[in-house]
Amino acid sequence: MKLAFIGGGNMASALIGGLIAKGMKPGAIAVAETVPAARRRLAAKFKVRASPAPDARTFAADTLVLAVKPQDMRAALVPLAGKLEGRLVVSVAAGIRLKDLSRWLGGHAKLVRCMPNTPALIGAGIAGLYAPAGVSAAERRRAERILTAVGKVVWVKDEALLDPVTAVSASGPAYVFWFIEQLAAAGAELGLPPVVAAQLALETVLGSARLAAQSKEPPAVLRERVTSRGGTTAAALQVFADQGLAERFRRAVAAASRRGAEMGEELGEKAGRD
Repeated sequence: MKLAFIGGGNMASALIGGLIAKGMKPGAIAVAETVPAARRRLAAKFKVRASPAPDARTFAADTLVLAVKPQDMRAALVPLAGKLEGRLVVSVAAGIRLKDLSRWLGGHAKLVRCMPNTPALIGAGIAGLYAPAGVSAAERRRAERILTAVGKVVWVKDEALLDPVTAVSASGPAYVFWFIEQLAAAGAELGLPPVVAAQLALETVLGSARLAAQSKEPPAVLRERVTSRGGTTAAALQVFADQGLAERFRRAVAAASRRGAEMGEELGEKAGRD
């Protein structure tokens, strides 16, 4: 596989690093990145070729990864439009719909849309992927190879399902960080030194996630095992239930999903007016 990245930011850097760690040769990767400092960083860290714009190495690749900011996507695709016949294009840009990518690329159809999350920066991510019927099984495996360099992948059968994927896994780290923050703050309010409360909160979330990942039991069963009738955990969970916390949380995730759908339409419409 010969790979070209359009955009060399954090996610591109994570993917490049993951691919090289899994055996891909730096010489098989090219990056088009407009920011000089980012080009120097990529070249120094990974020994890949980084150019200020798409060039011969870009068009020699069989697979392109679109990793620019969503608001910059249409302008970044102008030099590529109508020139990518036969190549697979993988987008990791949030919110940009395939219909818009295809239009901006002059009707290109070999597209895979991915929604990774920030734990990919440490090789612990998960990404939702969608490809239309025209993308072959071999091309899907190629997209998987790129994204599994930084974590796990799941495929969805409908592009619209990438909005709930975004709400659950792409926005999900922020929910977890918020929970760690609140758990630590609660401990500090109860008299623990803040540094101790922060360590307890962080390690509890980390350990619980590892336990859930390694267990054959679903989280609900693991929760029940920690909850003794009339005990301390039951007292806390009863407050959650009394406050309707589960319902509120589901409404919050649903709001994130709706906003993802709205942003996709806004990004496509705005670029279409430019």
